[in-house]
Order: sequence, then structure tokens, then C-alpha cells
Amino acid sequence: MVRNQSRSNRKPSGARYKRLIVRRQHQSGGLAAHTRIGAKRVRKIRTIGGNHKTQLLADNTASVVDSNGKHHKATILSVKENPANRHFVRRNILTKGTLLETDKGLAKVTNRPGQDGIIHAKLQ
Repeated sequence: MVRNQSRSNRKPSGARYKRLIVRRQHQSGGLAAHTRIGAKRVRKIRTIGGNHKTQLLADNTASVVDSNGKHHKATILSVKENPANRHFVRRNILTKGTLLETDKGLAKVTNRPGQDGIIHAKLQ
């Protein structure tokens, strides 16, 4: 199923716009990656201009930065809090801003794993 990211056919008052616009391919959007905790799975998506975007579907490790600025590889244990959606905590879905419990301590995701292909986090 394709998601359309064009303007609505309805005005704020509820009336319809006179001319209906035909859906174009550049207005279509993709489905959300819904990155989860598990064995690493990656999907490559072709974007405009022939470029590629790496979608991270699942991973159980994160690149964590401590207070000194050093990077460590940490194992993700669970999702503690997700500001995007409260139901994502139960489903262990990772988005930007998610609070993770790792073997190094609590960490906050600082990137968009569904679009970057890796999980970057900062220790709390």
C-alpha cells in the first residue's frame, strides 16, 4: 500500500477543493521501518536520484557515547520510554528520542535508526 503525502482534498471548513489533483509518484511515501530489538536485519530502499537509504528493521546493539565522548558498543536489553508513541514501549520499537536500557546503563537514541541503518545513543 502506498501512502500519499499530498494536500488533502478537503478545506478546513470541510468543503472540497474544486479541482482534484491526480496523485503523482513523487508524492508517495514509504512505510515506516518500525525498528525493533533482535538480530540485525537491514533493508535497502531506492530513493530519488538513484540513491539508497538503509532501513534498520532490527538490531540488538547500539553505538553509545559516554560523558567523555568515547564510543562503546552496548547491547540493548529493553525499551524504557518512547516519546513518539507510548505503545512502542510494549512492542520494543526504536525511534529518535527512545530511552533504552543497555548493559552500559540508560541511553537515549540520538538518530533515526529507520533511516540511518544504525543506532546511535548517548548515556544518560
